[in-house]
Amino acid sequence: MPSNRAAWIPARHRPLEVGPAPYTAPGPGQIVVRNHAVALNPLDWVIQLAGRVAYTWLTYPAVLGADLAGEVVEVGADVTRFQPGDRVLALSVGTDKDADSAAQGAFQHYAVVEERLASPLPPGLSYVDAAVLPLGLSTAACALFQKDHLALPHPTATPQPSGQTVLVWGGSTSVGTNAIQLAVAAGYEVITTASPHNADRLMDLGATRVFDYRSPTVEADIVEAFAGRTFAGALAVGPGSTPACIRIAGKCHGNRLVSMVTAPVTFENGFSLLRTATGMVGGMVSWQGAAWRRGVRLKFVIGSDLKKNEVATAIFRDFLPDALAQGRYQPLPPASTVGSSLEDLQHAMDLQRKGVSATKLVVTLD
Repeated sequence: MPSNRAAWIPARHRPLEVGPAPYTAPGPGQIVVRNHAVALNPLDWVIQLAGRVAYTWLTYPAVLGADLAGEVVEVGADVTRFQPGDRVLALSVGTDKDADSAAQGAFQHYAVVEERLASPLPPGLSYVDAAVLPLGLSTAACALFQKDHLALPHPTATPQPSGQTVLVWGGSTSVGTNAIQLAVAAGYEVITTASPHNADRLMDLGATRVFDYRSPTVEADIVEAFAGRTFAGALAVGPGSTPACIRIAGKCHGNRLVSMVTAPVTFENGFSLLRTATGMVGGMVSWQGAAWRRGVRLKFVIGSDLKKNEVATAIFRDFLPDALAQGRYQPLPPASTVGSSLEDLQHAMDLQRKGVSATKLVVTLD
């Protein structure tokens, strides 16, 4: 049995501690992956910083991390898509309430993952580049394709034009770059926002128009761009994105639904239970009121919800493997390697908390 090590979070608000971890065999429908690269997400440091209000169910010590890429070392019963030696990327769901499993966290050498949340890697794709995909891809897919969100048809290699347009606010983010590619692969036009220096990259991904989110006229400009277009819904990513999308959706014709990734409060400047609680409640009341007045629907996106429905299979089995192998899908945003061991993960989380733009931080575990 392999010897495992993990970067544990021993208790709420505590820094990561590297130490031995059990090697857990896969159950039915699961695989064990020897991780070679893991990526960082804001969720990781939010759980660490705001444990009293974020993921209150989590059992400690815990293993965080959602994005991984590595080599399959063992497969469970009923697994047919993979065998030992296969190179994969996968979404780790160990911190989900229905899992609450340290064995399924990404921040360790050997992680248990669900077969339906894994995709094979083509020979030319490195573990580092592959690790940027899982959570951003999954979150975008949940927003675009789940029946209780935008409910677009699933992406294919030969999409039929829908004649409709999706708004992605925050196009250069991890979720945004995936949402643009997925929406285009489903046959939709995409209008998005980003800094001007990222505009060409997003156009290369298939976006029809890219607007500077800092422009004082950006909302009016986007509404004008939707004239004559059918609004298929919006995905709001980043601070200030939801109110802007609500105002824009209220002036457009079509599916006035805004799928939200970002909460009304942020934790970059520290955590206060009172400030967080009042900010969350007050922010949601304000957003819901603004949406109701404009005939707009709001819904939060939970990035791992696709594991409960057909979207996981549509993305990780039916679409992504061929799309990556044929170069039709790009692993974005670009990876920035910031460490080479479990001991580097806390530093990487601290860097992520300070803020990154148009990149995703990755730690290798070779």
